[in-house]
Amino acid sequence: MFTIRNYVVAESLEQAYELNQKRNNVVLGGIGWLKMGGRNIQNAIDLSALGLDKIEEDEECFKIGCMCTLRQLETDKNLNSYFDGIISKSLIHIVGVQFRNCATIGGSIYSRFGFSDILTSLLALETYVELFNGGIIPLTEYRDMPYDNDILVRVIIKKDNRKAAYLTHRNSATDIPTLAVAASRVEKRWNIVIGARPQKAININAAELLSEVPTQNEIDDVVNYVMENIKFDSNMRGSKEYRKILAKVFINRAISEITGGNYGN
Repeated sequence: MFTIRNYVVAESLEQAYELNQKRNNVVLGGIGWLKMGGRNIQNAIDLSALGLDKIEEDEECFKIGCMCTLRQLETDKNLNSYFDGIISKSLIHIVGVQFRNCATIGGSIYSRFGFSDILTSLLALETYVELFNGGIIPLTEYRDMPYDNDILVRVIIKKDNRKAAYLTHRNSATDIPTLAVAASRVEKRWNIVIGARPQKAININAAELLSEVPTQNEIDDVVNYVMENIKFDSNMRGSKEYRKILAKVFINRAISEITGGNYGN
């Protein structure tokens, strides 16, 4: 539970940014996770009047306002006609429809939770975040930044016709993932992401290990690289050893899904 002393509907991003520089002020998203903690909030900053709840599309990219709900992304036909529907596939098992109707993309990406499905899938694409003060930066860079008081305004996904796949294991249908794997290929470049390790999702640069249609030996090399270089840990949802087994299986399945089950010679 949290306590709010003042509720401020921001009239501009400038006002929201200025308010957010004070320690006890908080920008509100869908408050799905915020309400599960205990916090005293001096000024709760509401961005809902700033028109940031739209998914915009042009010839080069999708621009997703920070106040768009996860359900909007899940059901947007234009967005999910790209990247083999990886966005929708990564969202459909998050808690329930009621939760996804509240949780926002801005709050989800800002939080950078280790178990985040949407962070894992977006890292497999050419994704950027637009910050009010920090400008436009790659999501891979934002993922590794410390938390600060900037405002995440939009998520930007470049259209590059890449093939993509998303796989996850959950102990129950609406639980958070025990492990998640996203993979993508554009031209001859592969990108593999391991999420819910349970640490935050990490990218595996597989460009030097995989050809456009990889052989089984190449895939095995990627799996061995992951086993030797990526950290897995245990928690209540699964052991480190179990997560490694899942990663081996999901990497193989994701690559096979993208290649249509074909293997190189």
